[in-house]
Amino acid sequence: MTTMATSGSPRTPPPVSPRAPALRGPVMMNQDWRDLTFIHWAVEPRRLQRFMPPGVRPDTFEGRSHVGLIPFRMVDAGFQRGPGVPWAGTFLETNVRLYSVDETGRRGIVFLSLDTDRSLVVAGARLAFGLPYRWARMRHHATSDGVHRYESRLRGPGRPAATRITVGVGRAREATGLDEFLTARWGLHVRHLGRTLYVPNAHPAWPLRDAELLDLDDGLVRSVGLGDLATRAPDHVAFSAGVHTEFGLPRTS
Repeated sequence: MTTMATSGSPRTPPPVSPRAPALRGPVMMNQDWRDLTFIHWAVEPRRLQRFMPPGVRPDTFEGRSHVGLIPFRMVDAGFQRGPGVPWAGTFLETNVRLYSVDETGRRGIVFLSLDTDRSLVVAGARLAFGLPYRWARMRHHATSDGVHRYESRLRGPGRPAATRITVGVGRAREATGLDEFLTARWGLHVRHLGRTLYVPNAHPAWPLRDAELLDLDDGLVRSVGLGDLATRAPDHVAFSAGVHTEFGLPRTS
């Protein structure tokens, strides 16, 4: 694990780039993200600071930060650059995430929840990285005319939080500045074992398509402490068929 010391004032982050920086050192894992829908609400950054690990603050676009609700299919996740792990490497996931920047200027993501239908993934990711994975019952269905429906309900007593999302996928589009800010994130920040970690990743630019939100009945955003945010119309919706991604080794800040 690489240690990167910092001192003085936080650095100004560089401009957002849709091109991932090359990973330094060995690849820790690789995976495909497929049939992914981006749903976002703009919020005041100060509302999100309490969710940030030490040394990390909300990243902003035109003075606003964002909360994302992101359902997708994880496909063929494997170790290093090896093949996907049978059964455990392919699953459904829905996450609630925020956008972060650390004192060195590295932009990333902070996950408030990651729900999946693989209990083994929940246990492994929590133990290895401290990521807030949760076990859920999940379904995804896509029609021939481009409608995607995602459903998720947390398992366990006293945890009824659930989401139902239906989107209609439209034409391919050129990425906007906001699209790039929300999708060109080359790492994640997480607090684990008393340290703030940065886990880098690299993938091609997302091939984005227009998307219309046809139905949203969500309790996941509320379940992580953001109240009724998801009861209002989102400020950003997009769809992508997906990308292949690789993760490098965690670094400490």
